[in-house]
Amino acid sequence: MELLANEIAAYKAAAKEKVPDQIRAIMAQCTREIKESGIEGRALKTGDRMPDFELPNQRNELRRLYDYLAVSPVVLNIYRGGWCPYCNMEMKALQSVLKEIEIRGARLVGLAPEKPDRTISTAERAGISIDILSDTGNRVAEQLGLVFQLPQALRPIYEKFGIDIPAFNGDESFKLPVPATYIIGQDGVIAYDFINADYTLRLEPAEIVATLAKRKV
Repeated sequence: MELLANEIAAYKAAAKEKVPDQIRAIMAQCTREIKESGIEGRALKTGDRMPDFELPNQRNELRRLYDYLAVSPVVLNIYRGGWCPYCNMEMKALQSVLKEIEIRGARLVGLAPEKPDRTISTAERAGISIDILSDTGNRVAEQLGLVFQLPQALRPIYEKFGIDIPAFNGDESFKLPVPATYIIGQDGVIAYDFINADYTLRLEPAEIVATLAKRKV
């Protein structure tokens, strides 16, 4: 069931009526350029070892990836920020399958470049009771090969939409991660990956559950 995909399609249809064609064309062109940069091919993939890292969660409590892995496999969901409607739809969809993920022995963890006070808002909005790690400066996402700079052409558009990336992330770099989902085995090896430079396309949560059911991680 492609529930998330259907919700995204409905959102896109509604946005098409509100956003001028010229702006949508600029946004689409920037997405193509990011995709054509080859960033997806440079990112860590299935079979690669996930580097260990330690970051604060939304309550400013330090959390270490390999401490999670000592207990269970991890589903690591990397998103752009709570300002992104597609990320919010994805987080809410993940909440709907959280119990199924946990029943299959894995732990869901979020990660975004936002400051902790911003990630807590995302968690509350999605009604999701998981650790959301604050990757300020995109230090971890850089190691994973997921980081790009928001194109100059998009910055005034985002500003017009009321999206202040520096305020959310706490720096002036305009760096963001390509959205990605990794299933990481307890040995630290990536058992499954979903990476797409088109930020409007996300992994269906049911696919995560299905993958956990059929793969030994």
